[in-house]
Amino acid sequence: MENVKVLVIDDEKNIQESVKMVLDYEKYSVSLAKDGISGIESFKRIMPDIVLLDVKMPGGMDGLQVLKSLKAVNPGVEIIMISGHSGIEEAVEASRLGAFDFLEKPISRDKLVLTVRNAAEKIQLLKENFSLRNLTARKYELVGRSAVMQALQETIRRVARSESTVLISGDSGTGKELIARLIHQHSGRRQNRFVQVNCAAIPDELIESELFGHEKGSFTGAYEKKIGKFESAHRGSIFLDEIGDLSLKAQAKVLRVLEEGEVQPVGSPEIKKINVRVIAATNKNLEEEIRKNNFREDLFFRLNVVPIHSPALRERKEDIPLLIEHFITYFSEENNYKKKTFSNAALAQLMEYPWKGNVRELRNLVERLLIMCRTDPISGPDLPDYLGRKSAGGETALLQIKNWKDFKNEAEKAYLEQKLKEYEYNVAKTAREIGLPRSNLYQKIESLGIIVTHQQDADEESPLS
Repeated sequence: MENVKVLVIDDEKNIQESVKMVLDYEKYSVSLAKDGISGIESFKRIMPDIVLLDVKMPGGMDGLQVLKSLKAVNPGVEIIMISGHSGIEEAVEASRLGAFDFLEKPISRDKLVLTVRNAAEKIQLLKENFSLRNLTARKYELVGRSAVMQALQETIRRVARSESTVLISGDSGTGKELIARLIHQHSGRRQNRFVQVNCAAIPDELIESELFGHEKGSFTGAYEKKIGKFESAHRGSIFLDEIGDLSLKAQAKVLRVLEEGEVQPVGSPEIKKINVRVIAATNKNLEEEIRKNNFREDLFFRLNVVPIHSPALRERKEDIPLLIEHFITYFSEENNYKKKTFSNAALAQLMEYPWKGNVRELRNLVERLLIMCRTDPISGPDLPDYLGRKSAGGETALLQIKNWKDFKNEAEKAYLEQKLKEYEYNVAKTAREIGLPRSNLYQKIESLGIIVTHQQDADEESPLS
């Protein structure tokens, strides 16, 4: 198995050579050591994934002592003990110290291959699990160094330590769910469930059943008993997104949960005690909704114990380059895309845009450009037309580029993109109209990464010389 490193520590030369021969054939990278001291030195130098370790060895260190030393250096290494005449006590002690398995001398080739393969598969699974955990953690990372984001991060840390109810306000797409998840992850409830409910996405006639559960036969379509979201979140946290869209009847039941810590499933006489931290979010002005009699004032006061504002992207535009880099790394790792960069002009253009869809809009744009754009770096002309080419002050994004080479490339690309579009992507006609040899235009198209459609029309006219 390629890319898996194996270290064999055994004082018997014939054992070393036979094991190496078998594992070399299986495509493992194999290193050898003749005793415990040299084995530990080799281990620290090459950091193998798997170690085959003899129990009885000369040199003042037996296999169990070496096993303990190796595990102290790297607890994740898989160590397979080799023994000719070990007793049951040594086997038990080796297992207690973290040995993966035992092989008896003379070593069976099939047993050797199978045991090493099992160890390698376990290591691979652990690596994949670690990568997935890192990817998940990166997905829910709060990115930004602006003053408002530093203040928000400090607020999250302080709020997480309490059990208080939290109300997160902010525009759509600003990351209210992310804030709620981070509060949960930094709280004493992090080992228990985080349950998310989008109140706006559930029909009014089903919201009570979804939140509080129901008994079988309690209404038409209730074919079986259902556990509600509040009960599912017992000892954890529940995130009520878009709580401003809850019906007044459901609001009354949520208020009861907050005041009494009780839920009553639809159609059930039973009242259940629960222990749940409520984190709510809204993009509505709840005080205005109260004036319109669409939201209960008493529920608002119970939710608004700790208010948190999720800032719009326009309030922290200096974070845009960091967010773009974060999304590039995340999507590249998740989908095995090639990592790309954005040119200075493209970044300047993105910094000027008002971002009504906030971070969600930026995230979706970066993902789309990574999929669809063939150029690297991604430049101004690669961006969608709706982003525009001028800042609020009237200066073009091109004029904000400080580097002459970048300016020249961006200007050439923008000019040629516009002319090709003007002449319906007929390369020959475009070349003639702008006074550029067609062969040169093709070279520019290739070097600047310009996407040209309908090139079948390009050869209808002869190239200029």
